[in-house]
Amino acid sequence: MNFDLSEEHQLVRRTVREFATERVAPVAAELDREHRFPYELVQELAELGLMGVPVPEEYEGGGSDTLSYAIAIEELTRIDSSVAITVAAHTSLGTMPILLFGSEDQKRQWLPDLASGRKLAAFGLTEPEAGSDAGATRTGAELRDGSWVINGAKIFITNAGTDISSCVTITARTGENEISNLIVPNEAPGYDISAPMEKLGWRASDTRELSFRDCAVPQENLLGKRGRGFHQFLEILDGGRISIAAMGLGLAQGAYDLAFDYASERRQFGRPIASFQAIQFKLADMAVEIEAGRQLVYKAAWLKDEGRPFAEAAAMAKLYTGELSHRVVNHALQIHGGYGYMDEFAISRLYRDQKILEIGEGTNEVQRMVIAKHLGL
Repeated sequence: MNFDLSEEHQLVRRTVREFATERVAPVAAELDREHRFPYELVQELAELGLMGVPVPEEYEGGGSDTLSYAIAIEELTRIDSSVAITVAAHTSLGTMPILLFGSEDQKRQWLPDLASGRKLAAFGLTEPEAGSDAGATRTGAELRDGSWVINGAKIFITNAGTDISSCVTITARTGENEISNLIVPNEAPGYDISAPMEKLGWRASDTRELSFRDCAVPQENLLGKRGRGFHQFLEILDGGRISIAAMGLGLAQGAYDLAFDYASERRQFGRPIASFQAIQFKLADMAVEIEAGRQLVYKAAWLKDEGRPFAEAAAMAKLYTGELSHRVVNHALQIHGGYGYMDEFAISRLYRDQKILEIGEGTNEVQRMVIAKHLGL
């Protein structure tokens, strides 16, 4: 058993860490404060080949593996979650459905722009009345004269409304007891995108409500086989959980780094607070848990790359790092004391960004349900 990263994986870590430190960190607070989508950073990420890391090169992707992708998301989240979720949602949720289930014509039509980062894609699953119970989808699509006519709504959708968004893949009921996936171009008539939603965290990411009123898309925009949508989105969520787990890991690492640096510099009673055992024990516990979380995330990514069952490992990693990031960011803010409550300190942004990691891509409770099912319970 070898725990060393390959030269390729080490290069990914160095490249993304350098980009996040030099390009993202200086503007992260401003983007958050202004609720401004990071167009310039997305363009630079595209130029670095980081908007389609696991997509084959034949479709203008990076041609790398899941572990490389997880490392990239980890390093981005270490500095800023809004930038990281923009990449993660675009790759895992927006692009992957087309790569995994699309016809060759659909792949040739959509993937080059998406994998290269010239355009962004979204995935429309959650609805006002269908959150954790995603099978309760109410959005419907009826086949009429060679077109799917869609009526319904989606909510909390990432990347659907930017100036470079091109499409959303949605789940819709195409029969009484069947769910299918459809690709909806942004210019489709009857497709309306709300103004950006105001959020507690991830303020620089794009989150919208989508509505479909007799929205017509060509019959060939059906993704994969009719009626396979439920199974398709479960597979998409399994893979997506690895990226969200990587975000939990990255946020925990970022919060730890901030706490370590602050504790080393902040002086009380004539010495750095890092010299007090109470602070040392907090930092030691944080470091241990982060390392444990890293092994869970990397194992899930490795299993996926090996073509082995990974759904249980992904759910475990997502559950653990979501709760891990909660504990670590809370301790990190406590170490900052009153200053940590001030927006001028980055830890306050990480504190706000963390909570959604226990909700998005399946709540903690859903992860436990998934794990229990795999345990045979």
